[in-house]
Amino acid sequence: QVQLVESGGGLVQPGGSLRLSCAASGSIFSIRAMGWYRQASGKQRELVAAITSGGIANFADSVKGRFTISRDNAKNTVNLQMNSLKPEDTAVYYCNAQIIPVGVWTSNNYWGQGTQVTVSS
Repeated sequence: QVQLVESGGGLVQPGGSLRLSCAASGSIFSIRAMGWYRQASGKQRELVAAITSGGIANFADSVKGRFTISRDNAKNTVNLQMNSLKPEDTAVYYCNAQIIPVGVWTSNNYWGQGTQVTVSS
């Protein structure tokens, strides 16, 4: 069984920083893309940032220059460093990964449970 576990959310003042971490565990053969999505109250879930197994990253326009994404393929982890946070970054952040489980020959889409990020003074 594969699962994603997130950590690092919380309350931060505007202009502050937070670091989100996500670890994939279970019977994993390989992991393709990993990334972070967010869903603000009353809005649709949106992509924040994603990174391939080769380290190619892409970001939503709204976070470019403020957020960075990194991953450790040996540890099956992905991190999101969020700087210069704004109130509009407030949302539940979800880790996402395209994982090929052991014994399965196609990738499946997995989600973490979500972690709340609140940017407020």
